Amino acid sequence: MEMEDKPSLLLSFHTEPKQEPLDSDCDSKAQCSLVDSEMTSVKQEDCSQVLGLNDIKYEEEEKNIGDLINQDQIAEVDTFPTSGDQQEEGCKDKKSHPCPHCGKRFLSISDLKRHTNIHTGEKPYSCSDCGKSFSQIGNLSVHQRTHTGEKPFSCSDCGKRFSKFGNLKVHQRIHTGEKPYSCSDCGKRFNELFKLTKHREVHTVEKPYSCSDCGKSFSHLSTFKVHQCVHTGAKPYNCSDCGKSFSHLSTFKVHKRKHTGEKPFSCSDCGRCFITLSVLTNHQRVHTGAKPFSCSDCGKSFSQVGNLKVHQRTHTGEKPFICSDCGRFFITSSRLTSHQCVHTGEKY
Repeated sequence: MEMEDKPSLLLSFHTEPKQEPLDSDCDSKAQCSLVDSEMTSVKQEDCSQVLGLNDIKYEEEEKNIGDLINQDQIAEVDTFPTSGDQQEEGCKDKKSHPCPHCGKRFLSISDLKRHTNIHTGEKPYSCSDCGKSFSQIGNLSVHQRTHTGEKPFSCSDCGKRFSKFGNLKVHQRIHTGEKPYSCSDCGKRFNELFKLTKHREVHTVEKPYSCSDCGKSFSHLSTFKVHQCVHTGAKPYNCSDCGKSFSHLSTFKVHKRKHTGEKPFSCSDCGRCFITLSVLTNHQRVHTGAKPFSCSDCGKSFSQVGNLKVHQRTHTGEKPFICSDCGRFFITSSRLTSHQCVHTGEKY
């Protein structure tokens, strides 16, 4: 049978009523006709939902599939969860169109054709703005948001908006602290796959860039140049608000939040927001009661590493804070400040 004939056959499959043997209780042909009509309506409604399955996929997933195809490994692409996905379970036996490449079955010729684009590399959907092509129309729709500026996905924690659902899900890990990607060599965890991939170079990749000052080696030239700022004292990142300079871009970005008031990390227990993830992590121990920092001298535990360091001075006798008026030394700056009131007459 020719490919052109199959859509009409598929249509008749969904529209023709299933012929059941006439029951002896049927009083008339009219009653039987009514039953057939109702069955036809139900079948059409059921399968129309399945045929409307959402095929929107991330543009990144399309690229990843292309990479896998080059290795003769075809991976199944996830779609956005829809009610149609649930309906599909009930119609698996009706998927009569198998993919000749991977064997996956589809309800219609059109669904199969869209799927085979992944294997063949065909990209029939082109962006009218930049000409970039895609194998799935859903991926084209997602891409076009880069031109329109549309960001339909909003973070419920900080309000930041995203053009792709996948980017929102990755962003939300900042708030939840989730790090699903683990290094098999050292166990270090990451919230994004590309960070894990880059980290693994520490274990596997050659490090051709060596620092002449301290001997430390680096796999990337950019990382090497950032490191050199430690020795040269260079601080190329300047804050336009206060003039303060920084040697690292990441430190500069955190500093800018002090001026903008941005606090993207929120506590799920009390709602308080913080500038950095590390400060949020420290705060959350107030709720959990965790005290991961223990004194090696007496075994006392603390929730903050700073508190442990202050405590350890009771064992070492270190008193780094000195009064400029009388020369007395103190363990903490707060105790020094309290003492100085003796000289100034102020009330602490």
